[in-house]
Amino acid sequence: MITESLQSLYTRDLNKLKLEIESYQNEESIWKTDKSISNSAGNLCLHLVGNLNHFIGSQLGNSGYIRNRELEFSLKNVPRAKLIEKVEDTLKAVTSTLDTLSSEDLKKDYPLEALGYTMTTEYFLIHLFGHLSYHLGQINYHRRLLDGE
Repeated sequence: MITESLQSLYTRDLNKLKLEIESYQNEESIWKTDKSISNSAGNLCLHLVGNLNHFIGSQLGNSGYIRNRELEFSLKNVPRAKLIEKVEDTLKAVTSTLDTLSSEDLKKDYPLEALGYTMTTEYFLIHLFGHLSYHLGQINYHRRLLDGE
């Protein structure tokens, strides 16, 4: 079933997100921006955590998570350990929610028109995985460009 594949991919990339944050040699570099790099790795990490907890944990898993999207981009200098804890908690929320979804659930319309149109839950879960991968790549590039300068 596709939920097993999605669970495997989300687990892989959320663990990779954790590894990227852990891999910064200088913790302060997590929050750097430079020239046309307007989002720090820390803010992208907070954004991914907020996004997945909202759209998967809260909307599909009824976790009660309340998102504050503005803070995802305005908070600064959250300790690395706290970011890692948030990623680990997000992984638990995502995997436990995916565990509850049946094939029939995936074929149902996602409860929100998050992209401005109706889509199946399966479609939106694939979209969210692409979103995670996109920002994960940005964080990796950010680390290689701005860490240790």
